[in-house]
Amino acid sequence: MADITSFLLNLGFNLLVAVVLVRLVYYPATRDKRYVFTFLAFNITIYLVLVFMGRVVLGLGVGFGLFAIFSVLRYRTDPIPIREMTYLFVTAALPVMNSVALSDGIQADLVIANGVVLLLLFVLERGWGFRFEASKKIVYERIELITPANRQLLLADLKERTGLPIKRVAIGQINLLRDTADIQVYYDSPAGDSWTLPQADGDDDHDNGGPNGRRRG
Repeated sequence: MADITSFLLNLGFNLLVAVVLVRLVYYPATRDKRYVFTFLAFNITIYLVLVFMGRVVLGLGVGFGLFAIFSVLRYRTDPIPIREMTYLFVTAALPVMNSVALSDGIQADLVIANGVVLLLLFVLERGWGFRFEASKKIVYERIELITPANRQLLLADLKERTGLPIKRVAIGQINLLRDTADIQVYYDSPAGDSWTLPQADGDDDHDNGGPNGRRRG
């Protein structure tokens, strides 16, 4: 009975940390529910696998088989963004730490370690003490303004037409046949806004500088 109670308490603690991380840190910053299931499922599954592996004597072949299963897992969806990959790593690492630490009876250190992880991610998500620079790729048609002599006029025109506080630009490919140029604009954005969602293949973020304003290409 004591073993079952300890197991449930440890499981509940690990799940509580995962829920706080996903629901109170990740979700308020992104409002994206697509990865919530993945984060929580990975966390609870890895924790249970490690707990039972620690209680049952497994052969060497079984251990290699488990690692082989994880190694061939691939998601047939859009590439996972760096931010979500970071959270996936954290939600996968926490149960490893929790299962080992709880089995060794160092609960106080474990609570502190989990608290430090949650606090650090919370601070980073709020952007306290950081400045975020975002960028957009724009297809621009007024190529007479891309010369170094007209750089201030170019910045003023882009600020007016995009509504963004643009600080600097980088001129990319120039198409003289169509009188267009690819311009990368850089601007300060609020904390967290520089994290973008993955886009489908061929759906780049283009702002057209034509008379019709912005469009998605």
